[in-house]
Amino acid sequence: MSTVGAPDPAGARWIRRFRAAEDAGVRLLCLPHAGGAAGFYFPLSQALAPDVEVLAVQYPGRQDRHREPGIDDVRVLADGVVAALLPLLDDRPLALFGHSMGATVGYEVARRLEHGAGVRPAVLFASGRRAPSRHREEWAHLKDDAGLAEELRLLGGTDGELLADPDLLRMVLPAVRVDYRAIETYRHRAGPELGCPVAVLIGEDDPRVTLDEATDWRHHTSAGHTLDVFPGGHFYLNDVTEQISGLIADRMTSLRATGGLARP
Repeated sequence: MSTVGAPDPAGARWIRRFRAAEDAGVRLLCLPHAGGAAGFYFPLSQALAPDVEVLAVQYPGRQDRHREPGIDDVRVLADGVVAALLPLLDDRPLALFGHSMGATVGYEVARRLEHGAGVRPAVLFASGRRAPSRHREEWAHLKDDAGLAEELRLLGGTDGELLADPDLLRMVLPAVRVDYRAIETYRHRAGPELGCPVAVLIGEDDPRVTLDEATDWRHHTSAGHTLDVFPGGHFYLNDVTEQISGLIADRMTSLRATGGLARP
């Protein structure tokens, strides 16, 4: 996995790619879940190669960025992503894919791109997350380490060996806690909504999002939304990577026909 070059070395730490894909007609920027890292999207990048260049965000506070303080504010995270991404944009259509917390970060990134930088993403794929305006009171970030680890067990998606190793847990839980604080304290702010379509994907047994909460993404775009439900829970996409990549590839194929970044 390589870091995509950028004029600002600090910004380059945010954006990763797993293989060179200069000839790909479209780009997909992927944003991880709470506690997640860029490598979570390696299987998706392999499935979409070579037609789609997959970029993945590496949040501070984990893996090779573990010495950097984590960011406990979704909007500040979005600011960092946008600052790192803008120097890398070219004329290829750009889509965003975020899972769980990453869907909300992706929404805020899309807002900033469209209404701040004049760049409209082609589509936002919002996976495993309720609409930004649908708030729940959640306090996992205030639990002790044992409680936070149990939260990870309940949601699945975390390596069982990691959860069983106290030393590894001590290393990863600070980043998990910061991310949980960011998403659990997030509150949607009124303002211009998206001019790109939103493709919503959820697991039918996800305890963190209901069908009704997912459907309300329709209020956050003027370009329409779709909703696909898959078997599984919060990390349903780990079990249906081929189906997810097929859905994305179909949408991205249509983007290649339009060509170019959209400018409002």
